[in-house]
Amino acid sequence: MTPDKSTLIDAQADVEGKLRGKDAQILGRFQGEIELTGRLLMGEGSHAQAVVVADVAEIAGEFKGELKVRSLVLLEKGRIEGSVEAQSISVREGALLNGSVNVGSPPRHMASAAASRPAGGMLAG
Repeated sequence: MTPDKSTLIDAQADVEGKLRGKDAQILGRFQGEIELTGRLLMGEGSHAQAVVVADVAEIAGEFKGELKVRSLVLLEKGRIEGSVEAQSISVREGALLNGSVNVGSPPRHMASAAASRPAGGMLAG
């Protein structure tokens, strides 16, 4: 078994800045930008105000900002306020999701630049 290589922000930590890597677990507070090739885990009692790009996110704490992931799991005590882009999303009973949600298509950061441009003009509604 290989050692755990994820970044850990413990429950007493208050971090501001940019976090890049494979996997990260936030148990405390984080403010800034997060870019992960793997999984973001936010534990109960955690707070993040951030712009996040990751493969998978599992949220049990409070998140405010932009979240762009392939797969999102919002757990029972999880709260999200902001915008979410994901291919798949699971929201457990008791969770709170308030904001804009785009589910089903690959998040824009994962699509090619050509594929993400609209083919025609936008319709006014």
